[in-house]
Amino acid sequence: MSNPSFSRSVSNRITKTLFITQAFFGATQVAAFTVVPILSAQMADSESMAGVPMTVAFLARSLAAYPIGLAMDRWGRRAGLSIGYLSSMLASIISFMAVLGHSFFGFCIGGALSGVARSSAEQARFIAAEIYPPDERALIISRLVFAGTISAIGGALLVPPSGTWISQFGLPPMSGPFAVGIGLGLTALILTQIFIRPDPIILAQNFKSVNETHEDDLASRSIRDVLRIPNVKYGIMAMVIGQFVMTMLMVITPLHMNHNNHGTWVISWVIMAHALGMFGVSGITGRLVGRFGQNAVIKMGVIILMASCIIAPISPQFIPLAFALFLLGLGWNFCFISGSSLLSNALAPHERGRIQGINEMFVSFSAATASLATGIFFDMGGLILPGIIGLGMSIVLGGYSLLYTRTMEKKETPVAAG
Repeated sequence: MSNPSFSRSVSNRITKTLFITQAFFGATQVAAFTVVPILSAQMADSESMAGVPMTVAFLARSLAAYPIGLAMDRWGRRAGLSIGYLSSMLASIISFMAVLGHSFFGFCIGGALSGVARSSAEQARFIAAEIYPPDERALIISRLVFAGTISAIGGALLVPPSGTWISQFGLPPMSGPFAVGIGLGLTALILTQIFIRPDPIILAQNFKSVNETHEDDLASRSIRDVLRIPNVKYGIMAMVIGQFVMTMLMVITPLHMNHNNHGTWVISWVIMAHALGMFGVSGITGRLVGRFGQNAVIKMGVIILMASCIIAPISPQFIPLAFALFLLGLGWNFCFISGSSLLSNALAPHERGRIQGINEMFVSFSAATASLATGIFFDMGGLILPGIIGLGMSIVLGGYSLLYTRTMEKKETPVAAG
């Protein structure tokens, strides 16, 4: 690994594999999400329960995040990713059977396994980042997030044909996305086992971040010490609140559209617009971070999230909803990539799995809370109430970004000479 060109070649191969497997995994998530709220409400015979399977998924994602992060630190990144893709396969199998049996409980079990898979897959961007120099990590993270563009397009386009295909066997059309998910999960698992070699944790030792100068000091840093670092706190908060706002509106939109007589094809196009906002501009986001810094891009994300929360409840028509959901994804993208970059650069290789697992736990718990609450709020006041709450949380993040700016300006202000 001492040969730089060899290391770069290996890093590029691993990154390409991560990109492809993330695209496959994401496609299963997007395709399933299009039908999950509708199926949930039908199985439970209650619209207030529409967000429950997604909530279970987010809770499982939260609970599994730290153990998987710890496993990645101890057994390697490949092992952790493999656990995730295996869980994705099982989630698709169980969800498929639950739809056939009209079992809400079984659907929740499938959601739980899907959450475990997601907690593993969310580490992929950090795994790719750690095998490159610190000044390239924001761009590398943005490239991995861009894999979601393939997922958005492929996943949304999979919904109608998978339904048509599965109905030929006398099975429910909405079970189609889960049947396809089984094959995609298996493919991702096989590619990971073959091409994620050597393990990225080994390559990561070649690239030191600006925070890794004093190895002895880093070895003794406790989790509490790391979480007190301003960049770590701010990065986590940007991801947590961005995820909350995005989930609050995203989860309930398919049900909102179903109420307004939109079919699955139209709903899938709105979800595609949302996913394109989440992932499609990731390359631009990485360059914006490189030019203006993470803090400025997070502030841009806050403004965009606020705009989405205002626009979404205005009209149930396709174009306004597609535009609002695109903005929702874009605002999340700015907060997510900038926050991920702040966090990645603040951590040493030996502590990344654990701390990033804790971050994923916080993000997942935030998403679980939003997913559970949004069905209840929607039942109380339509899409307006989730929009108001999302707007309020965006304002909270904007306020913290101003506080962070002042804190960093004070640290950077030179003390005047006597």
